[in-house]
Amino acid sequence: MADIIGFTAAVISSLAMSPQVIKIYRTKQTHDLSLGAFAVLGTGLLLWLVYGLLIHSAPVMLGNAVGFSLTLYIIVMKIMHG
Repeated sequence: MADIIGFTAAVISSLAMSPQVIKIYRTKQTHDLSLGAFAVLGTGLLLWLVYGLLIHSAPVMLGNAVGFSLTLYIIVMKIMHG
């Protein structure tokens, strides 16, 4: 039961970033986004991913790997397109 809740949370949390990623992909516009905020978010997600690896928790690893990947995309696009 705990894994079901964990995987559900991972999917919902990952999907929350998707509209922003899709908008950036389509428009290449990032000037209104804070690089600092996404850098801090990315750092936090990376640390959660490492934590998930250390405790061998698939929901924690999955959710944070996807979230970190999406955040990293936003950071790269922000650097490239300002």
